Amino acid sequence: METNCYDGPHAAENAQKKTDDLARNVIEQIADKWTILVIDALGTHGEMRFSRLRDEVGSVSQKMLTKTLRQLERDGLVTRYVHPVIPPRVDYQLTPLGRSLLDKICGIWDWVEAHMTEMESARQQFDLGEKRTDRAPSDRDAESGSETRLE
Repeated sequence: METNCYDGPHAAENAQKKTDDLARNVIEQIADKWTILVIDALGTHGEMRFSRLRDEVGSVSQKMLTKTLRQLERDGLVTRYVHPVIPPRVDYQLTPLGRSLLDKICGIWDWVEAHMTEMESARQQFDLGEKRTDRAPSDRDAESGSETRLE
């Protein structure tokens, strides 16, 4: 009899680990700059041929765009349609799952636009050294008397 590692007393813990691993993997891929640009281009322009998609995305190499599209297709975010014509014609478009991801990416984009000024200001202050409040780990916090830990 075959044993499933997700059965037994640790099934819930193992299932959560599997979910966490998948989430990390997906987030890692989505955070890739080419993935976001491809999803944005397909969301903006709809179905696109490889060459037009490459022009829209910008300085991406053919190899990297192919790799990105294959991963998006594998994850169910993009469909690839080969037209039965000569010369071959291939189009790509977002799936409903890809469109739902585009909605979330747009939310992040909106957040960046809303907080851009604050972030630019924080970066300038940091770069100028104005926000440097580093203290040695043994310094005492004047108010609480406890040690300050910097990590």
